[in-house]
Amino acid sequence: MPKRGTSVWIVLIAAGSAAMTAGAQVWMDKRIAEWSPEEARLVLTDSPWTKTVTPAPNESGKLGHERVGIAPGGIGMGGVNLGMPGMGRRSGTNGAGGVPGDGGSADSGPLPTLTLRWISALPMSSAQLIAHELNAPAVDEDHYAIAVYGLPSGFLHGDPDNLGAGLKNRAALKRDGKKDMTPSSVEVLLRDDGPVIVYLFPRSTEISRKDKQVEFDAEIGRLKFAKNFVPDEMIYQGKLEL
Repeated sequence: MPKRGTSVWIVLIAAGSAAMTAGAQVWMDKRIAEWSPEEARLVLTDSPWTKTVTPAPNESGKLGHERVGIAPGGIGMGGVNLGMPGMGRRSGTNGAGGVPGDGGSADSGPLPTLTLRWISALPMSSAQLIAHELNAPAVDEDHYAIAVYGLPSGFLHGDPDNLGAGLKNRAALKRDGKKDMTPSSVEVLLRDDGPVIVYLFPRSTEISRKDKQVEFDAEIGRLKFAKNFVPDEMIYQGKLEL
């Protein structure tokens, strides 16, 4: 027979496991109106509509490798600069009026972990409100929208419209046997805690549960990444929510 202390721990672990299981299915078990702020934050961080990914350098493993049109530590685009603090930047400022250097070597600094949110889905937009994310990006009903969080503060500099235009051709939604979907526009929100990038794809191209997976590919400066979303899991109250 287990000791009393051991029994207590077993009960606590079982209760915690049950709570985690219940919480992880909040979008399946409860209507949005019943979500608590804590449950809403769980939807934002651990649900089929949100993914995390660690990007890779897209220049032969060298974040600071130079080529024509690329300023040290970033990509120059019409007077703007995309760079990463501590990664390949040099002292002084580049010719595009971008990021001051910090003397980092070509491969110094860790790669950030990015969070990808499918924010046009009803559970995600609702969770942002319930969790009191007052500065959450707004999305119209005509677009699918994926927001990228986790870029370091100072990673992007310049005019947001020019930055968005430069990123537009560096992203796509990919599905097996179908033509890639490209963004109709990209919005760059420059914030004190780091930029948020919102990719907007027209709903005129339908994504359905028949699409086994939808791969989001993007390049942001010297970072590139790809992550799969699974439509058959992105279900709320029996309906696909994208």
